[in-house]
Amino acid sequence: MLKKYSSFWLKASWAVFLSVTITACGTNPVTKKKEIQFVSEAKEIEIGKQNYSPARQSQGGDYIIDPELTAYVQGIGKRLGAVSDRPELPYEFVVLNDSVPNAWAMPGGKIAFNRGLLYELNSEAELAAVMGHEIVHAAARHGAKSVERGVFLQGAMIAVGIGAQNTDYANLVVGASQLGAQLISSKYGRDAESESDYYGMKYMKKAGYDPAAAVTLQETFVRLSANKESNWLTGLFASHPPSPERVAANKVTLEKLGTGGEMGKETYAQKVAKVKATQPAYKAYDDAVKALKKGDTATATSLAQKAIVGEPREARFQELLGDIALTQKKPQEALAYYDKAIKMQPDYFKPHVQSGIALFNMGKKAEAEPYLKRANELLPTAPGHALLGDIAESRGETDLALQHYQIAASSNSEIGKQAGEHAVRIDLPRNPSKYIRSGAQADNSGNLFAVVENVTSVPVGRVQVRVVKYDAKTGRAIAQSQPMIINGVQPGKRNQVAVGEKVKTPQEAQLYRVVVEAAELAK
Repeated sequence: MLKKYSSFWLKASWAVFLSVTITACGTNPVTKKKEIQFVSEAKEIEIGKQNYSPARQSQGGDYIIDPELTAYVQGIGKRLGAVSDRPELPYEFVVLNDSVPNAWAMPGGKIAFNRGLLYELNSEAELAAVMGHEIVHAAARHGAKSVERGVFLQGAMIAVGIGAQNTDYANLVVGASQLGAQLISSKYGRDAESESDYYGMKYMKKAGYDPAAAVTLQETFVRLSANKESNWLTGLFASHPPSPERVAANKVTLEKLGTGGEMGKETYAQKVAKVKATQPAYKAYDDAVKALKKGDTATATSLAQKAIVGEPREARFQELLGDIALTQKKPQEALAYYDKAIKMQPDYFKPHVQSGIALFNMGKKAEAEPYLKRANELLPTAPGHALLGDIAESRGETDLALQHYQIAASSNSEIGKQAGEHAVRIDLPRNPSKYIRSGAQADNSGNLFAVVENVTSVPVGRVQVRVVKYDAKTGRAIAQSQPMIINGVQPGKRNQVAVGEKVKTPQEAQLYRVVVEAAELAK
């Protein structure tokens, strides 16, 4: 039964939501059109700065073997950025170690080109056409507009092609880095693509390139799209779909701008000669990755060795041999390969996290910890945080373990699910009301029950609740029950206990609140 209060009042918890909408009118720096802007230029730059490095990590890391090639791409980017409508943006350009033909831009002028795209282009002007297009995406705030619309502020993590072998990291990026992964996977609207084509061609002309290359390049893209070239469909075409309409629009733009300017076919051929010479090695590597995913370690090993002969300086190839060894349950051998990969390219996350996994599985948790920490510094992932959570928990550092588990749980993956369960097991006894919903409910006879629901994936044992009654007019608490115990609530299920009170109408039951005071995990 509920007891009335005599010496004090319990205040009811009333949720008050105040919705404030602040609008800021601005002018688009490229189109000069008026638009609503919530993301300032400073915020744009901050978004790009914070997400550029993790996004590059998630796409195979930087291609570092040919610094001259990177400098060449950067020079073209700077040349176009200087004639753009926002030359003051802190533009950065990088070549990524990924065979999928793709390019992307982040807010603030952070732009990347995949190694695989450079294989397919035929002139410096074609590279400038793609580059100009991406610069417009940044200069015209297309990424910032997506953030303003809330496109990236909800939903599950979008899969990104990290190119993992033994462990599939494609859906395991966690924390703040998820935004970057979503930004580079976004599909722009038709208007944004049209703007980028039009103004990108204008930038080409201003920079001295022949804008005709943008037309012929789009014609090539349409032809490849019709042939359903898989690499293109999963790369550039996924976020920049070509169409005959875009070709026609580019031809109209070309008539306005006029042909003429630099094509740079010979220069381009010279600059990409080294990377094109090693293309067979990367083809062997890509085929080896596919073989390993199918469990064919013999073929994967043979192809990996072929790749190493073709390009002995590539860290990814050593890393692949490590993945093969780890699949074969040879962790010590795997560690040797990962060590080679780290020495070749210290600032790429994957051999670090794979080394941590190998050492953890060998029972060498203390040795695994620094590798996992370094991996998370480069790219935070669910495996990295989940294993660090286990290590912290084994040392009795439950607060630190909880932090790691909660970060890992943000991944939409099996590892994330398991980490979420670990987090619940630590936190539920401390904060039971976060995980157990509660309320009062009456049956057809008016008997009042305290009802609880377990919204977690772990079974709960005893739940202690107290029922508080509120005055209908004042909203003040006027009575409360003694603590009551509800024994056992399975995941996703409900259980209840009789309060010992009767109500005349279902509406009257709404005057009662059920407070979850304590809970235990099922033994």
